[in-house]
Amino acid sequence: MLTIRDTTVWSDGRWRAGADVVVEAGRVSALVPHGAAPATGRVIDGTGGHLVPGLVNTHTHLHQSIMRGIAEGEPLLRWLRYVAEGTVALTPEQAHTAATAAAVEALRSGTTALVEHMWPHPSREVHDAVLRALEEAGVRAVVCRGVADRPDPTRRWGFEPRLMEPLEDALAHAAALASRHPPGGRITIGLAVPNPRSLTPYGLRRVREFAEEHAMPVSIHLLETGTDERMCREHAGAGAVEYLARAGFLWPGLIAVHCCELDEAGRRALAEHGVAVSYNPLSNMRLGSGIAPVPEMLAAGIRVGLGVDGAASNDTQDMLEAMRMGAYLQRAAHRRADLLGFAEMFAIASTGANAAAGLEDRPRGVVPGAQADLALLRFDRDLACVPVLDPGATLLTSGRAGAVDTVLVAGEVLVAGGRHTRIDEKDLIARVAAAAPDPARLVPDLACPRARA
Repeated sequence: MLTIRDTTVWSDGRWRAGADVVVEAGRVSALVPHGAAPATGRVIDGTGGHLVPGLVNTHTHLHQSIMRGIAEGEPLLRWLRYVAEGTVALTPEQAHTAATAAAVEALRSGTTALVEHMWPHPSREVHDAVLRALEEAGVRAVVCRGVADRPDPTRRWGFEPRLMEPLEDALAHAAALASRHPPGGRITIGLAVPNPRSLTPYGLRRVREFAEEHAMPVSIHLLETGTDERMCREHAGAGAVEYLARAGFLWPGLIAVHCCELDEAGRRALAEHGVAVSYNPLSNMRLGSGIAPVPEMLAAGIRVGLGVDGAASNDTQDMLEAMRMGAYLQRAAHRRADLLGFAEMFAIASTGANAAAGLEDRPRGVVPGAQADLALLRFDRDLACVPVLDPGATLLTSGRAGAVDTVLVAGEVLVAGGRHTRIDEKDLIARVAAAAPDPARLVPDLACPRARA
C-alpha cells in the first residue's frame, strides 16, 4: 500500500486540491480529502505537487535512441535509408541499451506506457534485448513486432529486404512472444506494419486475421507524406486508405500513425471502422512531413492519441514537449488560439488511443479503480513553470521533464526525485555513448534514381 498525501489531483475533468490518494495492488483504491483517513504503507508527501495520470506514448521506435540527429535535413524517404543502415547493423547489445535509454527518458517525462513500433528484424536476439530492457525499466509497453512481405530496398513500394523474413515466420515469432507476455502484464505484444506499401493484399488480410485471432493491436504508418497515396495509386489503382479498405485492413484494433495527408474521405473511412490515430507533431515537423488534421479527425469521431516517434526523428522521448508542440502546431495551422486547450490535449496524451492499443481507457483521470500509473509534478522544481496561476495551463504551456518528480507504474515508484529508481543513469549515459553507431557506416547507397525522391 502507498499513500500520496496532500496533493492536487486531476480527476473527473477538474483539479482537486488537498487530496490523499491511496494505492493498493497496482490501482488507485481511494481518493479522499487530506487527513480524512490515516496514511498507511509508504507515504509520499505530495504537498505543493500536482498528480495526473501518466502519459501514453502511442508511437515510438526505441532502437533509434542511439541514432539521434541522424540525416538531419533529409526528407523522409532518404532519412529512412540512413536509419535502415543502422537497423540492419543493430546488435542485441545496442538494442538493449537503446531501449533502456528511451524507456528511462520517457518515464522521466511522465510517460507510463508506450507503444513500440519495431521495424521488421530477423534477429530473435534483438527482440529479446528490447523486451528485457523494458522489463528492467518497468515501463508499461505494447511491443509491436514488425512484419512485411513486399521487399524493396528503396522503401518506395515495399520494405528493406535485408530486414525481412517470411511472413509466417514473423507471425509465429509474434505468437511465441505473446505466450511469454500474456494480457494483464506490463508488457504485451502487437504487430507493426511499416506502411500500406510493405504488405501485399494477401499480407494485409493475413496480418489482420492473425491479429484478431491473438487479440493483438496493430500499428501502421499511414500517409505520413504523399508517398503512400502516390505509390498505392500507381501500383494498386487505389489510394492508400482504399487499398487498406479493400483488404479489410481497417478495424478498431488498428492504430494509424501520422496521417498528415488524410483527407475527408479517409477520415470518414477511419471513423466508420473505428481506427485510432497516433499524432506525432514533432517528428512531422522535423522531417517536414506536414501537419495531421487533428481537429478534423476529432470532429469526425476518430480517437486520437499522441506519439513522439523515434529519437532519430524527434529527437527526444519527451511527451510533455510533444503535448505542447502538438497543441501549438494546430493553433498555428488553423490560426486559432482556442484549439486544443489543456483538458483536450491532455486527454489525447493520456488516453486518446488507449483502447486501440489494448491499454486501459481512463477518461476520468485519477479516480478510484484506475491503474496506478501516475505522475507527480512539482512545478517549483523548474523556474520556467512558476508561478502557477492555472495548473493546466502551466502543464500545457511550460511543463517539462524537469518538473516531473515521481512516476508510478502499477503502483511501483520508478522515478523519485526526478531519477529512475532501478537504473543508474550515469552508467546508462556511458553505455549509450559506447553503443552509438559509427556515422560513416550509416550512409546508404543513394545512387539509385528512385531513392532520391
